[in-house]
Amino acid sequence: MNITWHGQTCFKIGTQKNKGGAVNILIDLFDKEVGLKPPKNDSDIFISSVSGGKNDSPSAFLINGPGEYDISGVSVQGIANKNNTIYKIEAEDIKICHLGVLDNSGLSTSQIEEIGDIDILMLPVGDQKSLDAKSAIKIMSEIEPKITIPMYYKVPGLKEKLDSIDVFLKALGIKSLKAEQKLSLKKKDIPSEEAKIVILEP
Repeated sequence: MNITWHGQTCFKIGTQKNKGGAVNILIDLFDKEVGLKPPKNDSDIFISSVSGGKNDSPSAFLINGPGEYDISGVSVQGIANKNNTIYKIEAEDIKICHLGVLDNSGLSTSQIEEIGDIDILMLPVGDQKSLDAKSAIKIMSEIEPKITIPMYYKVPGLKEKLDSIDVFLKALGIKSLKAEQKLSLKKKDIPSEEAKIVILEP
């Protein structure tokens, strides 16, 4: 599995099917008006955490709300939230949770139970108006993922005013982390004991 981040809440996930062949997933494509360059939408599955999300690929299977979906060996569960949809994605026996843009009210007990056991958490960390670093850390401790990928924070070119990733890292007691271009892993690569934070370059 290959995971790349393109800024905001936008990720590309490249997975392999059991019998060969790739399945490409794109989450939360944005408009260039935000100040960043949107990635090319060559996905097989397009997931939007907000209703009416941008999808310019007519060939992609669109998921834009709560429910259970199974496409080309990829399992997706949309969990209803107040302002968006939380997604649980399973492929290659790896469980991913994409929280979208949450607010400071956090998650309910039933939502945390529905999210369940997670390998990789895509967590918004930089918005004082919705989910800031302190609230993000609380949610991370509730879900207890093996790997956390921060998202929705200040990056060069972005017009929206967000906190830098350093605010989140400092709240965790981490001085700095080197950003990686992408996260490439298999199920066996996921840490079984100590959880880790992975910073991706947009």
